[in-house]
Amino acid sequence: MITPLFILSLIIGYFIILIGIAYFTGKEDSNENFFNANRNSAWYLVAFGMVGASLSGVTFISVPGWVQSSQFTYFQVVMGYLVGYFIVAYVLLPIYYKNNVTSIYEYLNTRLGKNSHRAGAFFFFVSRVLGASFRLFLVAIVLQQFIFDALGVPYELTVILSIVLIWVYTQKGGIKTIVFTDTLQTGLMIAAVVLSIVYINQALDWSFSEFLASSDLLNYNQVFVTDSLLSRNHFLKSFIGGAFVTICMTGLDQDMMQKNLSCRNLKDAQKNMVVFSFVLVLVTALFMLLGALLFIYAQREGIGIPLMDGAPKTDLLFPEIALNGNLGIAVGVTFILGLIAAAYSSADSALTSLTTSFCVDFLKIEERPQTMQKQVRKRTHVGMSLLLILVVISFKYILDRNVIDGLLTVAGYTYGPLLGLFSFGIFTPYQIKEKYLWAVLLTVLGLVGVVGTLDSSFLGGYELGYELLPLNGALTFLGLVLIRRK
Repeated sequence: MITPLFILSLIIGYFIILIGIAYFTGKEDSNENFFNANRNSAWYLVAFGMVGASLSGVTFISVPGWVQSSQFTYFQVVMGYLVGYFIVAYVLLPIYYKNNVTSIYEYLNTRLGKNSHRAGAFFFFVSRVLGASFRLFLVAIVLQQFIFDALGVPYELTVILSIVLIWVYTQKGGIKTIVFTDTLQTGLMIAAVVLSIVYINQALDWSFSEFLASSDLLNYNQVFVTDSLLSRNHFLKSFIGGAFVTICMTGLDQDMMQKNLSCRNLKDAQKNMVVFSFVLVLVTALFMLLGALLFIYAQREGIGIPLMDGAPKTDLLFPEIALNGNLGIAVGVTFILGLIAAAYSSADSALTSLTTSFCVDFLKIEERPQTMQKQVRKRTHVGMSLLLILVVISFKYILDRNVIDGLLTVAGYTYGPLLGLFSFGIFTPYQIKEKYLWAVLLTVLGLVGVVGTLDSSFLGGYELGYELLPLNGALTFLGLVLIRRK
């Protein structure tokens, strides 16, 4: 039987393994090792590990839970992702390697100036704090509901312990440790989804091919929405939005790019990005199939949608079935290992990248005395950990929507300025009058904020979706054109 203490023992065992990896990869406790792994990472390890970091606990739980309301229409966004990854590989990565940056926002300093550099780093900082907190929050509420409530541990302590453990195994090795831990964590995530599909099909007396051919699946298998462009999840809006989400949340994000910049050279980094993109699309498709299977199984077995604060929350269906669905201990163990792998494969790299960006972009660590640089990095690492703790705890009291939908919506606001800044720097020859930069950025954010909250009735029935991100980027670009130097 799967008891809270048994699950807790699995988590403790898992962290012992991570700390062991950190011990061997963190022996060289230097800033170069922490920030870029001495630019010596094997591209295939980075590619495989990035799958887990990109998917995270949001995909592991929220994508399957979203299938009931959205069916497979999220795959339209995923198809856009694929295009975005190729743009990252062949447009952005060459620029980063040419400029030999540690933080990708150093490019903005070289191209446009100090204010642009700080603005880019600021919007990454806000984006990554919110994104990492979204992901950690989802996993924390699952651990709380299915483990720690039974042990009398409050939610706040669950969050604190989770982030403290992440700090323990990342505080020396940094990105070098992350490359290896992400590889382990991705393997566990993929194993979890595959084994869950296998075991649930067995419980339904189906083979995988019988599941794909079943009439039950027809209730969940809509992929394309093409009937009305007014619809929020119309194909074109989802596809284009997905491409821009990838360009911004991967290519303009220090978290994801820091792993790529640890590769030996540009060619290796590009191979990593291309291989990673196809694997990610395949694995995401498996998660959506798992979501349909979960709802079919729940209907057959009379399992209701779990409640959170008195309201049904489909994000909790996967853990409910895995841990309480009479599928056996193997499914429960598989789920728990996959869940904690999903949680920490994104959170650990987020903590590392936030530390890196804050040290390089704001504290200008390279300008400080050599004897102080390591101490500055370590203190910053602790500070970032405390910040994540506060934000994740606050999310419990303010979030009211599906987590992945919320994550992508927030990206439309926080990554738009980055898209506009980098686009202007790459595709125009102009400089800008930097004293007007923040006025442009805040004005655009205000406009996008107003547009994003408009009821569809004000727009002739048009429902805004993920196209807010390219709209934000385009308006930022136009604003920068207005303040360009003649």
